[in-house]
Amino acid sequence: MVAHYIVENKEEELIDFAKVEGVAWAQHSLTLAFKLEWVHAIRRTLWYFLYQFEEEHGDGDTSREKFFHLEKSINDNVDQFLNNFFISYSDYKDEQLRSHKKLVENLSVPIIPVNSTIAVLPLIGMIDSYRVNALEEKVLMEISSLKVQTLIIDLSGIAEMELDVIFQFKKILYGINMMGCKAVLTGLRVELVRNIVESGVEFDSLVDIKGTLQQTLKEHL
Repeated sequence: MVAHYIVENKEEELIDFAKVEGVAWAQHSLTLAFKLEWVHAIRRTLWYFLYQFEEEHGDGDTSREKFFHLEKSINDNVDQFLNNFFISYSDYKDEQLRSHKKLVENLSVPIIPVNSTIAVLPLIGMIDSYRVNALEEKVLMEISSLKVQTLIIDLSGIAEMELDVIFQFKKILYGINMMGCKAVLTGLRVELVRNIVESGVEFDSLVDIKGTLQQTLKEHL
């Protein structure tokens, strides 16, 4: 198909086919190295075919001008195919990455409504700068959309936070407070408490601190 479009100089069909191929290769996670080998093989085959055709059916005109005109036409079409293929492939992969990133952000900030006014946010794993930024955006949006009045943040799955993350986390608590929502921290582990104390950051004025999630839910429900 590619060879046909190249020889016939069908630029529009060649570009459309390249875009379709780019998406197909991205969907099936086929390697670009293999595609390059495939295109180079087509390029070599085309030139061999044209050489044989000229040998058998040529009119004897082997001028330099004719050769360079043919060389430019074919190579330009091959490059046109490659450029559009790579752009299509890259655009599809970028969109996949954006979708996966959005999914990870949603999974990393799982706000669970308990009733019409109370929600629980269980945090598990490492909280880095990227995740705490996603946390801030998602928490404030969810408080607004769900009309949450009390947000219980369970930190029993968090062992430690870096200093810069602790400062960012305080900003989140401040934002929750500004939204008219009451924040409750539960499940603080010894390592995390030590980090917070050493950082000099104080949360007392912004949150209530409880021992366990079970205890807090029992009190509020």
